[in-house]
Amino acid sequence: MMNPKKYSPGYFPAPQCEMRWAKKDHIEKPPIWCSVDLRDGNQSLIVPMSLQEKLDFFQFLVKIGFKEIEVGFPAASETEYDFLRALIEKNLIPEDVTVQVLTQCRDHIIRKTFDALRGAPSAIVHFYNSTSVAQREQVFKKSKEEIKQIAIDGAKLVKKLASEYEGNFRFEYSPESFTGTEPEYALEVCNAVLDVLEPSAEKPVVINLPVTVAMSMSHVYANQIEYMSDHLKYRENVILSLHPHNDRGCGVADTELGLLAGADRVEGTLFGNGERTGNVDIITLAMNMYSHGIDPKLDFSDMPSVVAEYEKVTRMHVYERQPYAGALVFAAFSGSHQDAIAKGMKWHEEKQPDRWTVPYLPIDPHDVGREYETDVIRINSQSGKGGIGYVLEQAYGYNLPPKMREQLGYAVKSVSDHMHKELSPADILSIFEMEYVNKETPFAITEAHYLQQKDGIHAVVSVSENGQSREYTGKGNGRLDAVSNAVRGGSGRDYSILTYTEHALETGSTSQAVAYVGLEWGDGQITWGAGLHNDIMVASVHALASAINNHKN
Repeated sequence: MMNPKKYSPGYFPAPQCEMRWAKKDHIEKPPIWCSVDLRDGNQSLIVPMSLQEKLDFFQFLVKIGFKEIEVGFPAASETEYDFLRALIEKNLIPEDVTVQVLTQCRDHIIRKTFDALRGAPSAIVHFYNSTSVAQREQVFKKSKEEIKQIAIDGAKLVKKLASEYEGNFRFEYSPESFTGTEPEYALEVCNAVLDVLEPSAEKPVVINLPVTVAMSMSHVYANQIEYMSDHLKYRENVILSLHPHNDRGCGVADTELGLLAGADRVEGTLFGNGERTGNVDIITLAMNMYSHGIDPKLDFSDMPSVVAEYEKVTRMHVYERQPYAGALVFAAFSGSHQDAIAKGMKWHEEKQPDRWTVPYLPIDPHDVGREYETDVIRINSQSGKGGIGYVLEQAYGYNLPPKMREQLGYAVKSVSDHMHKELSPADILSIFEMEYVNKETPFAITEAHYLQQKDGIHAVVSVSENGQSREYTGKGNGRLDAVSNAVRGGSGRDYSILTYTEHALETGSTSQAVAYVGLEWGDGQITWGAGLHNDIMVASVHALASAINNHKN
C-alpha cells in the first residue's frame, strides 16, 4: 500500500529572490557546456567503458564541439587513472579543450588526482563535499562548521598542489546535495571556498550547484540559483554552473530555468545517461535552443551517427521517442498529421520563407540528418491518403490526383492492417504498381493508330480481352478521347473519363512519362489506372486500360 504521508519536501526555498528569471521568455545564448559522459555517464553503466572506448568517446565528444569534458575520477580506479595519463602523454587533448577531473575533499584522493594530472595542458580540478541536512546528520554526523571546514581544507590543498605540480589548473567546487542544503548555508560554504581560491579574471573559479537529487519543482531551483548568483563573492570571476539530475523528470526544465536565473555553465550527458534516472540531457537542451534560433555551439547535424556511437560505447538504447534523436520523433502515422505535414512541406517549397513553420515538426529533420521519406511520413493502418501520396511523390516522383491518392490510401492501409506492420516506401510502390500501373489483364490495348480529320482525331484500336483479339474504331477531340470512344463503342462499356493528368517521372533524355486516368462508370463506381512509358501517349493508353481493368462487374 502506498503511503504518501511518509514524505515531505526535503528542499529549502531561497530566503529572498526577486524572480527576475520569470520575466524572461527565452535563453539568449548557449552556456559553457561540460560533458560528464565519461564520469557520471560511465559510472552508471552496467559495463563501464574500456580504456580504448573512453579514448574513442573522448575524441567523439571533441568532434561534437565540447570544450570542457570531465574525464573521470582518476583516484577511483586504475582505468580512470590510466585514461587521464593516456590523454596527457599521447597529446590527445586539443589546445582549445579543457579536461576536468573529480575528487572528494580528502587529502590522499586529492594528491593522487594531481599525480594523474601532472603535465595537463588545461585542466579543471573539481572537488566536492556533501552539505545537505540529511548527509550532515546521517552520513557524516558533523556540524555545519565541521562540514564547511572540510570544504575549506580541500580548497587550500588543491590550491597548494596546483602551484607544485606541472600543468595548467583551474578549480571547481560543488556543495554536493545542494538541493537538500539550506541556501544560506550553501552560500556560506561556497564563499568560504572562494575566499581561499581567490578567483581572478585570468583564473575564474567554477561554483557548481548540483541537483544531486531532484526534490523540488523547477521554479524553486531557479530561485535558489538566482539567490546564489546574487550573493556569491567575486561574482564577476565566478562561473556559476548547473549539474541537474532527473529524479523528477525535470532535468531539462531545471536547467533552462537555472540558466534564466543567472547560471553560466551546464554539466550533463548525451541522452541524459547517469545514475538513477540520469543526468540532464545535453542534446535536448542544445536542440531546444536551436529550435528558438540560438546556435548551441554543438554539432548534432548527423544525429543518427551520434546515436550509433553512443549505443556502441554505452551498450544502451536510445528510446524511439527520445526528443530530437529517437527513430520515431519526427514520424507521423496519423492521417491528419501526415496531411498537414505534406501540405506544410509543399507550402514551404513554394513560398521559400525564411522561418521554419511546418505543422507538427518543431525543427527541420534535415538539420539533424533525417530524411522526410523514411523518417517523417511513416505508413501503417492509421495513415492517410496525404501521407501515402507524399511518400510516393518524394521517394519515386509519382504525383497522383487527390482522389486517386484516397483510393490508393485504402488499399495501402488494408495491406498494413492485415499484415500488422509498418510499410516501407518500397512496399507502397509495390502496392501502387500492382493495383494501378500498366494492368493488362483481362483487357489490354495492344495497338492504336491515329488519323487527323476535319471532324477530329480518328483512332483504330486493337485490343485483347480474355485471349480474344478485336479491333475497334472511334473518334474524339484528342488521341486519348478517340481511343476511349473506340473502346466504349466497340465493347459496350458504360463509362466516362472523370480525370486525366500526366507528368514526366524523371528528367533527362531517358525520362519516362506517367499518366493517370479516372473513370466514372454507369453503376456508380470510380476506378483509377496509371500508365508508365517513355511515350506519353502510350502511357495514357496504358492508364486507360488499367482503369478499365479495375472495374468490378
